[in-house]
Amino acid sequence: MDHTISEAMRVLIIGGGIAGPALGIALRRAGIDSVVYESNPTPRDEGGAFLNLAPNGLNVLRALDIASLTDGLGFRNDRLVFHTETGRLLAEASVGGITVMRGALSRALREAAVEAGVRFEFGKALESVVERDGGVVARFADGSTAAGRALVGADGIHSRTRSSCFPNAPQPKYTGIINLGGVVQTDLPSTDTTMHMIFGRRGFFGYAVRPTGETYWFSNFAEADEPARGALEAVDGAEYQQRLLTLHRDDPPEIRRILQAITGAISAYAVYDIMALPHWQRGAVCLIGDSAHAVGPHVGQGASLALEDAFVLARCLRDRSDPAAAFTLFETLRRERVERVLKQSRRTGEQKAPTGWLGRKLRNMILPMFLRKGARATEWMYAYPLD
Repeated sequence: MDHTISEAMRVLIIGGGIAGPALGIALRRAGIDSVVYESNPTPRDEGGAFLNLAPNGLNVLRALDIASLTDGLGFRNDRLVFHTETGRLLAEASVGGITVMRGALSRALREAAVEAGVRFEFGKALESVVERDGGVVARFADGSTAAGRALVGADGIHSRTRSSCFPNAPQPKYTGIINLGGVVQTDLPSTDTTMHMIFGRRGFFGYAVRPTGETYWFSNFAEADEPARGALEAVDGAEYQQRLLTLHRDDPPEIRRILQAITGAISAYAVYDIMALPHWQRGAVCLIGDSAHAVGPHVGQGASLALEDAFVLARCLRDRSDPAAAFTLFETLRRERVERVLKQSRRTGEQKAPTGWLGRKLRNMILPMFLRKGARATEWMYAYPLD
């Protein structure tokens, strides 16, 4: 490492998922020391389903000289093909990026951060943050504390940093959508670098088949009542399988073949977003990633926005000696773009909602034009400039 690392500016990072390790790497390159504190007692390298790492996210990895960490982790996902519930082709859109398992990406980022000199501590569930003596002190559930010049909350949509330091901030909003998904082995033909998206009669379904038969799939469907925390994870995979088979019983036969191949657990989560958090920063505390601006999965930008945040925040801390000034600059640079992505994601999610016969007919008439225009109109999402 060419830079002299400053321990005097040590940054405490809460959360060891994607944004946290990426920020640790970026700070190290900026000559700033950091420590990542993760609430889970051990890494959750097998946790979560798969996600799309868009071209703008891959650009961040290249800018940090760690693009190679995705080698072997996932597969190219260059094209989306949309179908009606009968299988009729609606439209195609070029997207780019790769599909990876969330846990595998988190592990790769953590290993790269450790190699760069970033320290990780596990079993550190944050309880409170106090600003004092020109810095911050974090107190954890095990009774331990940590002191630093600044603290960054990268601890996800249900961020403890946010609830502790921004108690009046809006809570994450349940969007009325449940996401189920997983990876199964099927005998379907390979989809190469394409992911197929089906507007089903009662839910939205997507899948991609690798040459080995490994099939990545997900289903989005409406659920009016917000589930309790942990309720979805407690449901048995076989129960979900039967529900999905019923939900998609009138949709293309490929969906049934994929669902019938399920033999184990199914990843399940309710989709939330945070549309308008008034502030992402206060004094020496700042939020990034889903802690500040949770975005639904509908435009595949959650992980990529988190990576962008990490890169830009490290640059701000490099260029501003006062953390409060750096965090204010960070929010100024990022807010407009992030909120634009959030609005686009919400609009796209609304298109997935099931409708009656007339609604489907109208949707199928106008959707091809909407998707073609949308593909051109969203090119800005994938072309974020990085210094």
